[in-house]
Amino acid sequence: MKRQLLTLATIAIAAPAWAQQVVPAQSEIAFVSKQMGVPVEGRFKLWTAQIAFDPKKPEAGKIGFTIQAGSASFGAAETDAEVSKPAWFHIAKFPQASFQSSAVKALGAGKFEVRGALVIKGVSQDVLVPVTVTQAGSASMATGSFSIKRLDFRIGDGEWADTSMVANDVQVKFKLALSGMAPL
Repeated sequence: MKRQLLTLATIAIAAPAWAQQVVPAQSEIAFVSKQMGVPVEGRFKLWTAQIAFDPKKPEAGKIGFTIQAGSASFGAAETDAEVSKPAWFHIAKFPQASFQSSAVKALGAGKFEVRGALVIKGVSQDVLVPVTVTQAGSASMATGSFSIKRLDFRIGDGEWADTSMVANDVQVKFKLALSGMAPL
């Protein structure tokens, strides 16, 4: 709890440096994996985003996320308790996952590519994230998805490394309602 308050306080102090604010009630970070061939959806309940992005100058954009790994939820208490253990997210040692952009590129028509470092369980991997931004009035929505290999991040170690039970591919999906973004 103290760590969460410290993180929120740090973000609150840093907030003026970021141009956009995320509207939490309309935003989410979710994921889909397959267990024995059946899609299983989950989401992260606790995360923060720091976004400074001007669609007219995307190369100057900065996008960062901090995710509380222990907030991963599949909607089933037994499964939610399992993902906190060392074989999965090992939240006692790695309570947070993060993403920090290193480059943003415009592709036209509200589409962008965001490259950056995704860090989970102390493992950093460069990822390319396609993002689509739509606007209606002063409201902006950024959506996208990308895939990771869970075993590259040591998620599902040991007996869970068998990809016939839990697939190696995990799709990460997000939708972010933003306020304060300049027009496309």
